[in-house]
Amino acid sequence: MSRTLHRSPVRSFVVGVLGVVAVSAGSAQAQTYPSRTIEWISHSSAGSGTDLFNRNVSDLLQKEKIFSVPFIHSNRVGGNGVVAYNYVKSKKGDPHVVIAMSVTVILTASARPEFELGLDTITPISRFAQDPQVVAVRTESKFRTFKELAEAGAKTPDTVVAGITGPTGSGRAALYFIEKETGARFRYVTFKGGGDAVLATLGGHVEVTTENLSEMMPLVEAKKMRLLAVTGERRFKSAPDVPTLRELGYKIVVATGRGFAMPPGVPSVAAATMEAALKRVHDSPAYKEYSDRNMFEDAYLGSADFTRELVKQRAEQIEFLKAIGIVK
Repeated sequence: MSRTLHRSPVRSFVVGVLGVVAVSAGSAQAQTYPSRTIEWISHSSAGSGTDLFNRNVSDLLQKEKIFSVPFIHSNRVGGNGVVAYNYVKSKKGDPHVVIAMSVTVILTASARPEFELGLDTITPISRFAQDPQVVAVRTESKFRTFKELAEAGAKTPDTVVAGITGPTGSGRAALYFIEKETGARFRYVTFKGGGDAVLATLGGHVEVTTENLSEMMPLVEAKKMRLLAVTGERRFKSAPDVPTLRELGYKIVVATGRGFAMPPGVPSVAAATMEAALKRVHDSPAYKEYSDRNMFEDAYLGSADFTRELVKQRAEQIEFLKAIGIVK
């Protein structure tokens, strides 16, 4: 992949979006926005984690009386997010379109030049949370600690079988960086969803999985699954005895970022107004209760910081995708 093809769009993306935060959402011009129905988009199917997150936040915008205009929820599914992001790209300049972001999805699409979905084809608004993975085995597993798992993967490569939900998802990325730092090599079996990967681990069909804690917490509480490590920045409140990979000495932080973006080229006042509105939702008791219930790691970023973080994470995602042969 040519660096020349991507360096300029990313630079213009950063410079353009950073200008959003300089505009006051309280200006007279801002009072005209929103002026009509807002379309809230999810790139995944109804009932999925991203879809439920999207609907919860948009509902709170109305319940908290932040916006009085109606909302239309739209699931534009296909191509691992490519369909939805192409639609957002086509709505250039329209501030009445918002997409709920699973950050890994847009980073993967932006890293593949054939999709023509660089980071300059969205306007990042805010990130609410990180949804980290956990390294988990069934209770009967011979692996009692993360160190034992990593050592087995290094001593006998391609014999420890891991259950994942896709070749480019956060769970697979976590295992890639684990392999990179420990010298382990795992063999992979792909499942349709995180719940399936967890059940396969529980049944002994695979030996380890790296999915979200929310998808296996009842099994952990029933002492049927054992957690070896957390891939996020900090320990889970609901699993305080489980160390992070960083605490174990590995420079690994992997999580699914959850946030929101608008089409490219939207008026800066409208973008700032949406950012302020979403910040009010994030700070509300109702959202905090929802976040705690779903075991999200609070990781709020406004537009400027979210923009910088996406550029940083894109470089890491490209490294990962090159290593597994998705990007040349």
